[in-house]
Amino acid sequence: MNINKEEINVVWLKRDLRLQDNEAIYNALQSNKRTLFLYVFENILLEDSHYDKRHWNFIKESIRDLNDDLKKYNTTILCVQTEVVAAFNQLLSTYKIHTVFSHQETGLLITYNRDKIFTRYCRNNSINWIENKNNGILRGLLTREDWFEKWEDYMSDYQFENKLASEKFISIDEISSLEKYFQLVDLKTPKQAVFQKGGTKMAWRYANSFFEKRHEKYMHNISKPALARESCSRLSPYIAWGNVSIRQIYHKASAVKDAENSRSLGAFVSRLRWQAHFIQKFEMEHTMENASLNMGYQKLKKTISAEYQKAWEEGNTGFPLIDACMRCLIETGYLNFRMRAMLVSFFTHILWQPWQASSKHLSKMFLDFEPGIHFPQLQMGAGETGINTLRIYNPIKNSLAHDEDATFIKKWCPELADLPIAFIHEPYLMTPLDELFNNFKLGENYPKPIVDINSARKRASDILWEMKKDPDVRSENFRILKKHTITDRNSM
Repeated sequence: MNINKEEINVVWLKRDLRLQDNEAIYNALQSNKRTLFLYVFENILLEDSHYDKRHWNFIKESIRDLNDDLKKYNTTILCVQTEVVAAFNQLLSTYKIHTVFSHQETGLLITYNRDKIFTRYCRNNSINWIENKNNGILRGLLTREDWFEKWEDYMSDYQFENKLASEKFISIDEISSLEKYFQLVDLKTPKQAVFQKGGTKMAWRYANSFFEKRHEKYMHNISKPALARESCSRLSPYIAWGNVSIRQIYHKASAVKDAENSRSLGAFVSRLRWQAHFIQKFEMEHTMENASLNMGYQKLKKTISAEYQKAWEEGNTGFPLIDACMRCLIETGYLNFRMRAMLVSFFTHILWQPWQASSKHLSKMFLDFEPGIHFPQLQMGAGETGINTLRIYNPIKNSLAHDEDATFIKKWCPELADLPIAFIHEPYLMTPLDELFNNFKLGENYPKPIVDINSARKRASDILWEMKKDPDVRSENFRILKKHTITDRNSM
């Protein structure tokens, strides 16, 4: 029974780890009831193979950053490891919960099912659960009619300005008393220099440096694996985990945009729009997590090769740019968009592997793993949407075009660094005499190519272009376009 227990609100934090432009917090603060901030390190997600320690460390850093700001209001985030229902059950032993505030989550099937369970739980325990839309994504849409206009209106609208005050929150001492009933989470993280650090303060450091200076070469360097690391915004993990909202970044970009930087910042804002577009697509077609959006491609059967998969995942395919990209991703959690697309294309086209077999490895490696981006992009990269241009990336062509002096390859494939430039890009072209002269042995110092790229590209091209003519693929194209087409794509 909840008789004589204080009635409180709970803000259930997930991928919205920020204090400002956070509608859940805003709505909680409008109440005359005190609020508890809660983050649950859910066992179902800790054990899920899409996630990696790098994600949890980023989240921990983000929470520490929030707690630093919350100290002045004599509160902190209750961080526990359990399942969501179990966490709320325990809270009910101390408090009566009036309302849970959170953002709608466009997540994995496992979180979708969790939310269905939590909905029933709230109903059975007379708890209100108010979910707010996140970054302009709309739930329950059947078509994209007026979607972009609504998204633009949301982005142009005012930010939620949250005026925090100590009397609005459960105190630190009270939270300390609560903690003894839970399995707590150690928020300490390794002192890593290679991964971007989580938190709103770090997000704005990246944002401000981008808008002040780094954007100048954004368009010129966006496809280059080495230079993009400096010239791109690097905001994707902060947006993915909610350290900042897309609207905050949209407003900032709009405020600093002028005639001089309109091309670069216009392109950047366009990518914010496309990001929302893909998340909205996943929100409307959640089956994309496991199956091709275009059901005609579900008849495309590929045999998984453990050998190919291992070589690709470890960066040992014998194709330098592919291997450099994968090694860089493993080590740093970041890769620019073009190189990400190339990795997927190589896996699905050149190695002829199903995109599903790449999904978990890449999601674990991407620090900015966002389900709503991840699955649509995988399928587009695999050429299994039917509506997008088929792109079979040539790693040699991309290497010569975007890493012409092999700076990136030398860094991430150091075993090739002392070779002449031409051989760094294509070490398999070396003759026995070249190998002798360079004190290098292909197959020992660096792997031989695991496939013949020319025949592999032709096979993929022939099959996939032929599939575009398949009646089921064409029928699905019509359905997808009807459901997801934005009237004025040029505005994106």
